[in-house]
Amino acid sequence: MITSRDNSQLKQIHKLQRKKERDSSGLFAAEGEDLIAAAEAAGWTPETLLRSGEDVEPELLDRVSSLGSGARVIGVYRQRWSEPVGDVCVYLHGVGDPGNVGTVIRAAHALCDGPVILGPGCADPYGPKAVRASMGSIFARPPARTAFTELRGFKLALDGGAERTLGDAVSALAAASGPAQPSVVLCVGAERSGLSEPLLDAAEAVGRIPIAADGPDSLNVAMAATVGLYELRNRMAANV
Repeated sequence: MITSRDNSQLKQIHKLQRKKERDSSGLFAAEGEDLIAAAEAAGWTPETLLRSGEDVEPELLDRVSSLGSGARVIGVYRQRWSEPVGDVCVYLHGVGDPGNVGTVIRAAHALCDGPVILGPGCADPYGPKAVRASMGSIFARPPARTAFTELRGFKLALDGGAERTLGDAVSALAAASGPAQPSVVLCVGAERSGLSEPLLDAAEAVGRIPIAADGPDSLNVAMAATVGLYELRNRMAANV
């Protein structure tokens, strides 16, 4: 039972929970029974696992918790990275909010069972906020990293100013490819800036998500990616 706040494992967790930049150790922390269970189900072995009242005094674990309610269990794991390929993937460019990155990882796992590919300017997917937002999908489908120019597959970009709707873009892709469907990468940029003109020009197709005339100017980037994945999955499935 750990009884000292100077314990090296607690110090490591404290550092990982409050890091503001990518940690050079390649480790990250996951907090809570649900995330620890998701890690175990996906076959991840923790490098450190501390349970409140069993391995460490509760108030000491609460000190290193990133949750206001305190912690019952915290695990430390080594990061894993996937290959940037799949039948359907999501590419994020310049998405700096870790909550959005984690939410898209969760959506991609749920809707296309593929990886999220991170381009430049994206938040650390293994930061505490991103890990929590992924709700365990970070363990089932670890993210990937590559540049836009290195993406393999049909690049379908989301852009609020596109002439064609996303549905029309996906239908055109499905009609052109027929039963032999290509791998598709749904490309999404940051909410305010979106994808740059050079990236949009390099995409095979560009579509927009229609928004009500009296609605907001745009969707949250995680919401847009989720809608795009749902549309892509359904329209491609209907073409089989």
